[in-house]
Amino acid sequence: MTEQSMVKQERAARTRETLIRSAAETFDRDGFSAASLTAISSLAGVSNGALHFHFPSKAALANAVEEAALVRLLALAGDVPPAGGGRRVQLLIDVTHRLAGALRADPVLRAGFALSGELPRPRRGDLRGRWRGWVEDTLQQAEAEGELRPEAAAGDVVTAVVAATVGFEVLGARDGVWLSVATVTRFWRLLLPTLVPADRLGGFEAAGSRAL
Repeated sequence: MTEQSMVKQERAARTRETLIRSAAETFDRDGFSAASLTAISSLAGVSNGALHFHFPSKAALANAVEEAALVRLLALAGDVPPAGGGRRVQLLIDVTHRLAGALRADPVLRAGFALSGELPRPRRGDLRGRWRGWVEDTLQQAEAEGELRPEAAAGDVVTAVVAATVGFEVLGARDGVWLSVATVTRFWRLLLPTLVPADRLGGFEAAGSRAL
């Protein structure tokens, strides 16, 4: 490959990433239905022709935004090893805090979650579905390792955690306090006593076990 070809490929990759970011910001601001390709290309600083070269439709752009957001979501969970002693419940607490923080700061992640509620399913990039799957896997491990109270069924806890975190995500689009450390901490302070045995409750940090 010639140097000129490499430069063209790098420029095309940068343009594609810029378009994905611009689409995410536009979807985040206007919603998928109201967002226009003209607004996206204008925000990206490229022509409509350049946009269509990379993405033939708004749906294709939305898929790319969801895939980029999924990479971010998987990194949030994958970059956090289980807390001391392999405690899965603390891992779940820590990751929900990280997710809330990322949703506050990252329009790509916010748009990816919002698109999960706007576009037809199933899709590989369905962030809400993938989040539910990760929460379910983590709590099943916690149950298998004896971290949960006998009466705390993992399935019921999955429903509570997913409903709360997705609710925070939706409400946080209008009021960032729903994605604050304080809000997530209050949720876990409420849930933890019903989730883990009383004699182990002091070993969990509702505010997260790491710097957030």
